[in-house]
Amino acid sequence: MAKIIKIYPDNPSEKYIIEIVEVLKKDGIIVYPTDTVYGLGCDIFNHKAMEKLSRIKNVKLEKTNFSFVCNDLSNLSQYSKPINNNLFKLLKRALPGPFTFILNASNTLPSYYKNKKTVGIRIPDHQIPRIIVEKLGNPIASTSTHDDDEIMEYSTDPELIAEKYDKVVDIVIDSGAGGYIPSTVVDLTSGEAEILRQGKGDLDLYL
Repeated sequence: MAKIIKIYPDNPSEKYIIEIVEVLKKDGIIVYPTDTVYGLGCDIFNHKAMEKLSRIKNVKLEKTNFSFVCNDLSNLSQYSKPINNNLFKLLKRALPGPFTFILNASNTLPSYYKNKKTVGIRIPDHQIPRIIVEKLGNPIASTSTHDDDEIMEYSTDPELIAEKYDKVVDIVIDSGAGGYIPSTVVDLTSGEAEILRQGKGDLDLYL
């Protein structure tokens, strides 16, 4: 059964953060809050956990398009190829925020990403996932808790999310009601910003 841990961004418990990080290091899957919808995540360098996350989403690992949740832009070059100054300034203006930026992938990604030409980068404007990533020491792979029915609460109410994923995740972080509008996906691979999916983020504010 999934363990529900209540953590709020204004006063996160270090004890709980450490517990969550230890679970991630031991092949664990978590449900965590963001500035948009609740997400499913695991350590990107943990192959067993990545396989588990793929099975939850019913897709083969090599076919996945999980985003990387980072705590800042300091290690961007480790996961993506160099970008021009204008695009880097755009990232600095828009992040942390409700965006997923698609970049050309570097050659230093985990082995199961070796055929990936692109990588999605997320730095949510929410303290909890950023603290977790900082303590873990590397990004977490992320995918949203998409609904398979019309009940909105499945994606906004952490208790209902816990019921849904009870047997397949290890921890559900309850940080209050989540949103139901996903991140705006922006493709930067051509050197220009192209919106692939309009979500919560308004890119025009940062151009």
